[in-house]
Amino acid sequence: MFDLLAKSLKTGVVTTRYPDTPPEVSDRARGRPEIDWANWKDARPASDVCPTRAIEVRQDSTTRTATLDLGKCVFCGLCAEVEAAIRISRRCELAARRRGDLRFTARYPLNADGSQGRLIEVTQGEKPEDGDASSGGPEAGVLEELGLQLKHHAHGLFGRSLHIRAVDAGSCNGCEVEIVGLNSPIYDIERFGIHFVASPRHADMLLVTGPVTRNMELALRKTYQAMPAPRLVVAVGACGCSGGIFGSNYASLGGVDRVIPVDVYVPGCPPNPHALLHGILLAVGRLAERLDSIPAGANESGQ
Repeated sequence: MFDLLAKSLKTGVVTTRYPDTPPEVSDRARGRPEIDWANWKDARPASDVCPTRAIEVRQDSTTRTATLDLGKCVFCGLCAEVEAAIRISRRCELAARRRGDLRFTARYPLNADGSQGRLIEVTQGEKPEDGDASSGGPEAGVLEELGLQLKHHAHGLFGRSLHIRAVDAGSCNGCEVEIVGLNSPIYDIERFGIHFVASPRHADMLLVTGPVTRNMELALRKTYQAMPAPRLVVAVGACGCSGGIFGSNYASLGGVDRVIPVDVYVPGCPPNPHALLHGILLAVGRLAERLDSIPAGANESGQ
């Protein structure tokens, strides 16, 4: 025991200061693919090798549209192996409140030889459909204001403490390994007043992994219904965001939002503890004030 105490004193504090400082990511870590949209000559090879259709191509006689969906991406790096305009970065802070914000779409004119012409535009997210509240109309302002009030109320309740119930809805356990890391001395999630609990009746947030197998659908619904309101849901990993490598089939339903409402999506396969912390803090509105001190551009490099 004394040897352990002496070693601890010699080692000192090992806990990361994230998010007050940029994430400390290994040089061997794989983050989101970064695409040089302007110099991307042909999106088809990358689309052909993508195992989850995270990169998709649609075209007509004059225009080609290429889409990168980070919610489906497993960061395998196959696209970077066949396309010089793509590189795998170490960027891991990718959580988004809306599923559409994980999608990037580029439009190109189509040359006669099948190559892409000069980039027309790159957009993030999805255009709202006609009649959608986000597209305007007399009720849109009222709904948006109500949503903001509920969000501020929830942030006030969860500002100092948060209790999380983790639910494995059919994952490969890769995400669970990273979630366990949150309780280690390195990340020490309890320094934020965040604790994991065994009962959904004590939880403020569900942290859901996996593509939601059909055998776990009812259990997930009951867990969500057992939580007191207001409640938050964070979908973890490519499987939780979209179904990932499993997709939707006879055994799995796909993303978590096909079963229960989702507040934040955390892409990755699996997302590392920094990515998980980013998503959890984003869900409770405790991130922006902590990121003010991080130098601009620091997160782009993943350092």
